[in-house]
Amino acid sequence: MPDEDARKDALLQAGLTLAAELSLPVVLQRIVELAVKVTDATYGALGVVGPEGTITEFITTGVSPRQRKAIGHIPTGRGILGVLIRDAHPLRLARIADDPRSVGFPPNHPPMSSFLGAPVRARGQVFGNIYLTERKGGAEFTAEDQAYLEVLATQAGVAIANASLYEEAKHQQRSLDALRQITVSLLADSPGDSVLELVCHEAREVADADVAAIVAPSGQAGELAIVAADGPRSGQLLGMPVPARGTVFGRVIRDNHPVFVVDASRDDRAYHPMASLGKIGPALFVPLKLRGKAFGTLAVAKKVGGTPFLETTVQLVDTFAAQASVALDYSRARQEAQRIGLMDERERIAKELHDGIIQSLFAVGMGLQATALHGDEEQRERIESAVTEIDRVIRDLRNYIFGLRPGILADRQLDQALRSLVVDFEASSGVQAAVEIDRGVAAELASKSTEVVQLLREALSNVSRHAEARTCQVRLSRAGHHALLAVTDDGRGFEPKGVSRGQGLDNILGRAKRMGGSLRLTSAPGRGTRLHLRIPI
Repeated sequence: MPDEDARKDALLQAGLTLAAELSLPVVLQRIVELAVKVTDATYGALGVVGPEGTITEFITTGVSPRQRKAIGHIPTGRGILGVLIRDAHPLRLARIADDPRSVGFPPNHPPMSSFLGAPVRARGQVFGNIYLTERKGGAEFTAEDQAYLEVLATQAGVAIANASLYEEAKHQQRSLDALRQITVSLLADSPGDSVLELVCHEAREVADADVAAIVAPSGQAGELAIVAADGPRSGQLLGMPVPARGTVFGRVIRDNHPVFVVDASRDDRAYHPMASLGKIGPALFVPLKLRGKAFGTLAVAKKVGGTPFLETTVQLVDTFAAQASVALDYSRARQEAQRIGLMDERERIAKELHDGIIQSLFAVGMGLQATALHGDEEQRERIESAVTEIDRVIRDLRNYIFGLRPGILADRQLDQALRSLVVDFEASSGVQAAVEIDRGVAAELASKSTEVVQLLREALSNVSRHAEARTCQVRLSRAGHHALLAVTDDGRGFEPKGVSRGQGLDNILGRAKRMGGSLRLTSAPGRGTRLHLRIPI
């Protein structure tokens, strides 16, 4: 048993030692070791109390790593340990087993008899509790032991508060660094997908998590998908569909509020296929917002058995997600401004071609035709040939103008443009037409919208002129990293090998190749025709 002077010296040294240390894990371990030394205990532990009143971390001394592994999961806060959590006052027992509140020990646990515990307060709240057992020599813990432990607990609270502030400062610095990286990426005109991947990576780093993912609408009604991921098995997680109903992701988007899950592998709100694949335990889900409305969910998680996220981390990730959302909103707004600027420029060029060059060509053609009336036969033929060539040039210019200013695309999205084409086709041809457009896929094809519209126009024109169909169906859907555009009719059909390609089919094939896609035509006499276009997105 240490004498009083030695214990006072130890407490003084403890205060100096703890005040000099800023690493929270090191501070916690030293507190336990000093408590054992000051009270002459055999075993010591410090249990960190989480937001739900359970033990989230358990730092020990006197127990070997092999013994800890044999004991299994850390205590959750039942029995005598729970007494200190519920009633934050020092507790001293001669024999643990004699107390009616004791629930015993798990298998492989070392025998323990005497007990001394005290709460540790940091920044006005109970941070955790110091637990000491089995005073050396078989004696009970004394009132003096309790007094010294209370002094040490006070010193520990100050040290923990300092270390916590230091850890928060580091987290804030990491958050600022992360936002700087995202800002640099945005200013460098990085693609949207790479920005989302960077957000995932930085969020995982900021939260000290094992995996991070962004879940957003996939384009299918009521469906979400993992659009970005970082960490182990992120490649397998990427693209995974996630139901909006009955999952925490849909709830976060709907309620626009963060959700904390202690163990995603056992929580019904989590999406279990994702939790199982990522081996996810403690998880935090925060909304990503655009103009105040949640559009997706940023999830950070630790592996099964990991320590739950601290309240400070929850607030930090929530703030980071809000700031990252602002950056993403800026990126989208800038892309929209660039798109509008490009449309304006194309509109200007198209107007100049139409009002200037085409009108001039018309005037030249009309003048030539007037001249032909006064010439001989050979002159008239040559002039008519020139006029025909001018007409061809005018038609080409009109096609170019359509490419620059595709009319129905000037003020509407691609999905609306395709639907409008089908409606016009139905009205002009009398063929009953149905259309099914995946809006998410249509949005991803925005850069190829002109080619897609022209291609569908050609396909519907072929149906109107040749198929003799009663019904027609147009469908735009997704297949992995490709968009599928299918045009199906119930017309007379034909034998593909026995029919030469006309200009319409040649145009369709040419446009498919320009988009890097492939075209498959399926038909048979009396069984209709199916045109199937596969476009990379």
